[in-house]
Amino acid sequence: MKFDEFTGEVQHRLELPDTGRTMRAIRATLMTLGERIPKGNAEDFAASLPLEIKWYMTGAVHEHGQRFDWTEFVQRVSDIEGEGVDPPEAAYHARIIVDLMETIVPPSDFRQLRDQLPESKNDENWRKLFEVVDAGGWGDAQEAQTGGGPQPTTPTQHDAEPTDDARTDDEE
Repeated sequence: MKFDEFTGEVQHRLELPDTGRTMRAIRATLMTLGERIPKGNAEDFAASLPLEIKWYMTGAVHEHGQRFDWTEFVQRVSDIEGEGVDPPEAAYHARIIVDLMETIVPPSDFRQLRDQLPESKNDENWRKLFEVVDAGGWGDAQEAQTGGGPQPTTPTQHDAEPTDDARTDDEE
């Protein structure tokens, strides 16, 4: 995926008004992920990203492999994104960006990322970062929130032919 495609897709998914806000969300998420995981893992994970984007996980990070939990991650992302982006919004941005990256990077590299971030309830709650991925990806997760998605293929009671006892208003 090329730089313009990647940033355009993030901007579309996050419904951000401009490229500047989009780039801040991408930079904040990737830099903070890069700070959390070891340098070699960050390089492997970022290798499939556009050159201008992968730098955020590798070259822009001064210290890889830091230990911090999900809450600290979200706060750091929020701080880097800047004014007007509160922690819940920053968490949403990170989830959507990670979901897009899951479609780009090799499965082994994505698994390696997940393995670096403890997902148990009692540990560091990193599984929250993967909620959109685990819900089937951005399209499926968005449809689930809006009530969209596939329609049932088997007839329901409402779809069945009316009986003499259950005539519709049109038949009267």
